[in-house]
Amino acid sequence: MGDIALVIMAAGIGSRYGAGIKQLQKVGPKGEIIIDYSIHDALEAGFTKVVFIIRKDIEKEFKEVIGQRIEKVCPVEYVFQDKNDLPEGFTCPPDRTKPWGTGQAVLACRGILDVPFAVINADDYYGREAFVKMFKFLSEHQDTRREYCMAGFQLVNTLSENGTVTRGVSRMDAENNLIAIKETHEISRNADGTYSSEEGADLSDDTLVSMNMWGVTPEFIDILQDKFVEFLQQVKPGDLKAEYLLPTIIGELLEKEQVQVKVLSSSDRWFGVTYIEDKESVVKAFRQLVADGVYGESLW
Repeated sequence: MGDIALVIMAAGIGSRYGAGIKQLQKVGPKGEIIIDYSIHDALEAGFTKVVFIIRKDIEKEFKEVIGQRIEKVCPVEYVFQDKNDLPEGFTCPPDRTKPWGTGQAVLACRGILDVPFAVINADDYYGREAFVKMFKFLSEHQDTRREYCMAGFQLVNTLSENGTVTRGVSRMDAENNLIAIKETHEISRNADGTYSSEEGADLSDDTLVSMNMWGVTPEFIDILQDKFVEFLQQVKPGDLKAEYLLPTIIGELLEKEQVQVKVLSSSDRWFGVTYIEDKESVVKAFRQLVADGVYGESLW
């Protein structure tokens, strides 16, 4: 069995979070951050290396808070997402402040990944089940191309108590193959148990949604490179917020029947720090997981 890598997207600025770098907030009993738990679960599932996607301006603090600790337990590499890292012939608008989204983030790994890999957000807790299922899938598809997987979480398990959320609402066939995925904004659960969203989507507690946990094989980076050019060609002049997003990219590939994506459902509850008010509930959640014996007092 060859290597299976875990790629962690940690370059997001987190404009809704407020002051501080939200990926580095301490939530565990010994000062662990969410990334610690994701890496712990991934290594236990069988993943063999970690690639951090960060911004150059947070490199020093990132390595001090998490990177140097993880380097002691598994191989680690760093790549940098930069708004100016664009294909030949394109330049970043001078007034743009943010990088170009999760698709560009993964594209920063070009040249260093030649093994299957999972992609996750740094500030999301996914639980053990999804890592176990994703490692099994990737191990069984090391020699395939364009056969990918996505962790699917029940919508009710992915909500924030402190505001609306955006989720990739997924539609599958009878064999749990992903048919379509749509980024759905401003999702909230009403007092009567129904859901509201900006798009007026038909949602329920058990609707499976993406939390940006994908499993892919190495040629996906080449696909990202090609489609990034297409994306940039379509960005309207003056649009400073256009983003190249993994769910949108994979949705387009599905529409054209260019990939297959298996949805791996997880019953674990998601935790995340979307809003600064979320931190208290996340700290309580990890405290309970430790009390329940899911994690020890010390991870490493």
